[in-house]
Amino acid sequence: MPDQFMDIPGTETNEKAAVEFKRLVVIGGGSMGRAIVVSAVRHGIEVLLIEKNETTLKQSLQEISDSLDREIARWALTESEKKVLLSSIKGVVEFSEITDEQFLIEALPENLELKKSVFREIDKICLPEAVFVTNTSTLSITELASATDRPDRVIGMHFLNPDREVRLIEIVKGLKTSEDTFRRAVAFAEKLERTAIEVFETPGYVTTRVMMPLVNSAIEVLMEGVATAEDIDTAICIGYELNRGPLAMADVIGLDQVLTWLETLFHDLGDPKYRPCPMLRMLVRAGHLGVKTGKGFFQYDEDGHMIPGSGQTTATKRLIK
Repeated sequence: MPDQFMDIPGTETNEKAAVEFKRLVVIGGGSMGRAIVVSAVRHGIEVLLIEKNETTLKQSLQEISDSLDREIARWALTESEKKVLLSSIKGVVEFSEITDEQFLIEALPENLELKKSVFREIDKICLPEAVFVTNTSTLSITELASATDRPDRVIGMHFLNPDREVRLIEIVKGLKTSEDTFRRAVAFAEKLERTAIEVFETPGYVTTRVMMPLVNSAIEVLMEGVATAEDIDTAICIGYELNRGPLAMADVIGLDQVLTWLETLFHDLGDPKYRPCPMLRMLVRAGHLGVKTGKGFFQYDEDGHMIPGSGQTTATKRLIK
């Protein structure tokens, strides 16, 4: 077995051996893909980042560099540490660059057919024992696994956003996911110093299924003019001792992503509480997607920090402003 992903001899306990990670493949350099890459290299794992073309790859690598520069500006990182981290990332645009890596994470948009097509492609070239991980919050692991000849080696890992703040990973089993695959996913989560929970496949898993009705209800309250975005989030944060209100949380996730999750849950479960609020649809159509566009339920500066008082406008002004 290649040395970048191996059971360490002599450490087995109750048939579970420790796992060592040296190299990792991440497919997709969007916001979550980049977060996974940075988290991995921080923990001593080399990363092969695969993007769809040279333009997108250049942009993804630049975003990673810029995020590290922001940490340098906050005295949270040094220039030499940044160079070390970047030296552990290799960016490519061809699946043929995959060699003997045995842990691959797909971090593409929440599109079932797109993810299945990627799994079909890499299934042809990866080692039989390689584990395929999908970073998804709503999609069926079993259906994704059906696109491969290794359904027992396919598993879901839902990394929550923002990755640096949320220390939880939902590890989602499909119907055919093996215990060995689950064990390896847990070991990877622990390598990243995350808390892992075991989830059996169901639409939305735990966090998305529980939190989306809260977010949707908060948007409805805002749309009805009951209170401002700032006051709604203040009420929920203080009243229920949460670190971030549902509207600010939606902005961080991305309103387009929230809409996709709600549509998927509503389609799969048929429960009206997941029917997306009309105001959410209007904001997405207007391109007000939250932190990544600088405007959502609140407004944000170029570093992604919320502008004080920006959540005090009424729902109507928010949509036409």
